[in-house]
Amino acid sequence: MENRADNHAIETVELTKRFDSFTAVDRVSFTVRRGEIFGFLGPNGAGKTTTIRMLLGLIIPTAGRASVLGFDIISQVDEIQQRIGYMSQRFSLYDDLTVAENLNFFGGAYSVRGARLAARKEAILEMAGLQEREGELAGNLSGGWRQRLALGCAILHEPEMIFLDEPTAGVDPISRREFWDLLYTLSDEGRTIFVTTHYMDEAEHCHRLAFIQRGRLAAIGSPADQSGKDARPGDGDRLRRAGGRHGRAAGNWSVRRGVALRRADPRRGRRRRGAPPPDQSGPARGWGRDTKHGNHRPVAGGRVPRSRKT
Repeated sequence: MENRADNHAIETVELTKRFDSFTAVDRVSFTVRRGEIFGFLGPNGAGKTTTIRMLLGLIIPTAGRASVLGFDIISQVDEIQQRIGYMSQRFSLYDDLTVAENLNFFGGAYSVRGARLAARKEAILEMAGLQEREGELAGNLSGGWRQRLALGCAILHEPEMIFLDEPTAGVDPISRREFWDLLYTLSDEGRTIFVTTHYMDEAEHCHRLAFIQRGRLAAIGSPADQSGKDARPGDGDRLRRAGGRHGRAAGNWSVRRGVALRRADPRRGRRRRGAPPPDQSGPARGWGRDTKHGNHRPVAGGRVPRSRKT
């Protein structure tokens, strides 16, 4: 699992996390290919954030093993954190700093300075369409613009891989679409993107996706590229069933173009929406805890913060 020459950006084997008697993640195994957008879908409380926190080295697994970019998530955490960008569920940039000042701050946190910082700021402002908003306070930005700024801060140091934990929760549909356009651009540049969401209609944006429910992986594959036909488990690299009881449950999930994941309800013979209502959350990225504000925010000299549930 430490061979960086292989084609896997992430590899997990029986990854498990228990909190006392509660099992948040139960023997999850999957791989993420380098350069792809991988979606990790599931309702609130399914285990998505706990899985990301283990992959980032923020919490130690109870059992199993995993690697990110060829580095072990327990013994090589520093190597991983130098090579990844991260946006958590909560927007935690400094509202009292301007767009440019937030980028400068993250530049210092990532040791990006001088001419390289100037070049990266210019590229990010252009990519995110923030050129005319450099002097605007982050706290005055709308949700969609704040997401763009947070993404820009997360990729300031040009990471190999980006982790996004429900980055579009609470954002209007137009801003969500524009945000995904940015992700496509980053993917085209060769970056690997791991994104969690409970918006089932975002499944069609991913190259491959996995569905987790009650801590167990129910299905994994690619969205079916056909209109009006259900994906058949085992058909090419499309949605396949996982083994056991949860694998059988995965048979009730299908993927359609423009519809994405919906649950088939055999009792009514029709489909009902499977996505829960969005919560109030947003992106974050940082290096420690800001005790003054009582929240996890970027603080130079610290470590990647532990995500907090909203």
